[in-house]
Amino acid sequence: MDKREDYNPVYNAEQIQVLEGLEAVRRRPGMYIGSTGSRGLHHLVFEVVDNSIDEALAGYCNEIHVTIHKDNTITVKDNGRGIPVDVHPKIGKPAVEVAMTMLHAGGKFGGEGYKVAGGLHGVGLSVVNALSSWLEVKVRRGGNIYLQKFKKGQTLSSLKIVGKAEGTGTEITFQPDPEIFETLEFDREILAHRLRELSFLNKDIKITLVDERSGKTETYKHHGGLIDFVRYLNQNREVIHKKPIYFKEKKDGVEVEIAFQYHQGYVESFFSYANNINTREGGTHEIGFKTALTRVVNEYARKYKIRKENEPNLTGEDIREGMTTVISVKVADPQFEGQTKTKLSNSEVRRIVESVVYENFSAILEENPSLSKKIIQKAISASRAREAARKARELTRRKSALEVSSLPGKLADCSSKIPSESELFLVEGDSAGGSAKQGRDRRFQAILPLRGKILNVEKARLDKILNNEEIKAMITAIGTGVGDDFDISKARYHKVIIMTDADVDGSHIRTLLLTFFFRYMHALINKGYVYIAQPPLYKIKSGKKVHYVYSDAELEKHLKSLDIKEKYLLQRYKGLGEMNPEQLWETTMNPEKRTILQMFFEDAMEADRIFSILMGDKVELRRNFIENHAREVRNLDI
Repeated sequence: MDKREDYNPVYNAEQIQVLEGLEAVRRRPGMYIGSTGSRGLHHLVFEVVDNSIDEALAGYCNEIHVTIHKDNTITVKDNGRGIPVDVHPKIGKPAVEVAMTMLHAGGKFGGEGYKVAGGLHGVGLSVVNALSSWLEVKVRRGGNIYLQKFKKGQTLSSLKIVGKAEGTGTEITFQPDPEIFETLEFDREILAHRLRELSFLNKDIKITLVDERSGKTETYKHHGGLIDFVRYLNQNREVIHKKPIYFKEKKDGVEVEIAFQYHQGYVESFFSYANNINTREGGTHEIGFKTALTRVVNEYARKYKIRKENEPNLTGEDIREGMTTVISVKVADPQFEGQTKTKLSNSEVRRIVESVVYENFSAILEENPSLSKKIIQKAISASRAREAARKARELTRRKSALEVSSLPGKLADCSSKIPSESELFLVEGDSAGGSAKQGRDRRFQAILPLRGKILNVEKARLDKILNNEEIKAMITAIGTGVGDDFDISKARYHKVIIMTDADVDGSHIRTLLLTFFFRYMHALINKGYVYIAQPPLYKIKSGKKVHYVYSDAELEKHLKSLDIKEKYLLQRYKGLGEMNPEQLWETTMNPEKRTILQMFFEDAMEADRIFSILMGDKVELRRNFIENHAREVRNLDI
């Protein structure tokens, strides 16, 4: 690592303010990291990395190394100032120990340690420590290397000098506690996506990911920042203007940075961040941007007579069609709704973003008349399609959740009217749909058979999408509406389960459905309402015993367990229709025995990119994706 300047003298133990102790983290880890599954496991790494990023935001760090060791322990190392090691004046312990063992103890409180910070409001390091079977922290500071060890959040050894150091920085190594987490296996791709995202959001910071298990090393560094980010997202799309629109400005203590680019498609891709945190549910910065954008385009269209006086204003939805946007704000005291920080609520941010966008985008349109005309003409075309979509949408909108008469005729609804206990199975084909209808529990399971492959929504405007009979039936059955009319509170089922055949066609239909939900019912996925059914791959009959297995690995294991002389009959299921109603219930639909996969797009940016690759127009990128991921395919149908 490069040698950095020694630590800032104002960043010391006095900036580490203590708010409360570390009692409940191990008892209720989900309150702090969301879950004890894979998402929570990876969240530990992100919390440690966020502390290094905060040092970078303060101007004291430009390199971060993340290493996945062969035993699935993690090391995060940076060249920041190093966590303070002097004794805390109130606690009487080294500041690094206070930060590691006491909740809400960190440089993010009090306003002097960090002007801008992300992470879990200062609880990050202590929570990671509490949920690790062991953790070691090394600090390079003042010419020395300091080491301290912890076990399950408790101090195991005192802070000691173990050597001489060049430069400054912090190095944290930890092992997630198997008593806490359901899985201890880190997914390199999940870590890579977040680290790549951070490198886009914080230009010129070098982030390296080393996976000792595979020997793979990747380095992320982007001089272009958000411009590179937008180009990365649009790499599979035909863009309308080669260079993304970009501006950055600091106003009233808030830093606003925005990049966006239009493409020939119809999907809007919008990603917003506050202090590097992905604000999935939007907030005041998004509202400010969208309000100003709509105002600027309409004013320009009126000023230059592109839009006639008797014509209505273009809507925000019209103007944002085919637009890929990344907006990032840095706020000294961000306010978020909810523990998970997915919606920014600072009221002053809306005014600031609105002002910055209005001034900068107005100037860009005035200076680039050719670009301005392309943007407005695309919006006018979208406006015409929107009017057609409005008429189609009215056919799918239910007046009331209780009006069963408006539901699609092929839906076999459940008797329950309580969404939290109701399930909707989207079933491939009439044959499987018939078996599912007969085999289901009518009290809480509804069945909607889908004929053939639904429309690829990645290549269609909303008016065409809403005229597709299968999509129309799904929207009506689910009850939430779609697009700007979407209302998650009107969902008639809190489990929407995609049930397709375990073959290539089934995989394609599943991808088409997930593309539709991701593009037009995103909140359904965010809420955890979308699932994938896991029908068995094989039926093994040995004498009177029948056993179902769900993967090739499980098949191999089961066959090895059979007596060497034992005869068996093996049946490979390629379609749901091969199972009778009782078998389908027993293997795939019975809540007490089935396996269903809950869909979460933890990394919406990467999901957006992959859907555009898989379902978009550029064949070369799709071929490269398939070649790179061919070895990961399960249940290949050949």
